Amino acid sequence: MYQLKINDKYDYTADSNGEEVLINNCKVEADIKQLSQGTWHVIEQLRSYNVEVVSFDKTAKTAQIRVNNNIYSITAKDRFDVLLEKMGMSGLAANKISELKAPMPGLVLKIFVEEGMAIKKGDSLIILEAMKMENIIKSPVDTVVRSVKIKPGDKVEKGQILLQFA
Repeated sequence: MYQLKINDKYDYTADSNGEEVLINNCKVEADIKQLSQGTWHVIEQLRSYNVEVVSFDKTAKTAQIRVNNNIYSITAKDRFDVLLEKMGMSGLAANKISELKAPMPGLVLKIFVEEGMAIKKGDSLIILEAMKMENIIKSPVDTVVRSVKIKPGDKVEKGQILLQFA
């Protein structure tokens, strides 16, 4: 499930079960043909659309697409972004933070950082396995790692301190 914001104005939910796509819980029936890398032709409800990806930032979960020569800016939030927002951990990039807490209970599989290491916003910090899914926890800010409070193989609880920052 994704929450989409188009042009910072319109809100949608998008979901897929592998066979069908739902937008705002309504099934979308469209004929989609990829023409080349980043371009598609879509026919939906007897209307034709030429769609081109202008830019895509996977880390920030943003994109700009051109649909019939109109540009649309899209921002997406997945279920983990929504969870972090509910926990009050969204918008951390604008603030200086002193620690990173586990967003969910899980098992620490890998740690990419060590004490004294300078990190940038978006750098991978930890792989946390939760509900049989591997979740890469990324840095919300540019900072320096002061201490690592966990090691691979540790089981952590929601809200447990994983890293402290300088």
